[in-house]
Amino acid sequence: MSLLPVKRAVLESLLLSDNSVKPAQIAAETGNQLNSTMMHLIWLVRVGYAVAPAKGQYRITDKGKKALGIPEINREVAMSILAQSQKEKAFHFYADVEKPLSLYAYGIKDFIEKIPKVPAQSLEFHLSRGDFENWFNCIGDIELAKKLALLKQKKLVGEQLCKVLQEVVTNRCVELTRLL
Repeated sequence: MSLLPVKRAVLESLLLSDNSVKPAQIAAETGNQLNSTMMHLIWLVRVGYAVAPAKGQYRITDKGKKALGIPEINREVAMSILAQSQKEKAFHFYADVEKPLSLYAYGIKDFIEKIPKVPAQSLEFHLSRGDFENWFNCIGDIELAKKLALLKQKKLVGEQLCKVLQEVVTNRCVELTRLL
């Protein structure tokens, strides 16, 4: 089933949030009116792409993730994503083009530890170029790559970017660890 752009935007907003979300927050993030957002949420629940675990709260389902092109993860894939990578597969942080920082992330857990150590400008540089999403795709985490692509659209900078990036990657790591 093909999603209209506005329904896709609402579903992507649900994907980016790792907790249940209120319709007003989704409306603000997508630039839609609350009534329109509610209509789309009701449709997404009806087709099984979202659930309402509590009154006035919505969350994406596995079926909703699949509609966005995100495959289901099993235990083996989760183990592979969480594994440390070799130096040649590590993420290399740069301040700018041809300005390496001599900081590397050897896996998702190491990436989380490096975020506070990396200057915000470097995080902005890599996010804007799609470097993070490409690296997470390479290590097999299509869902996290998609989340970072959505995060890039928010155009966050500085400390706010550091905080949100840390939260998104940490939540994903916790989710993958639960599969083990």
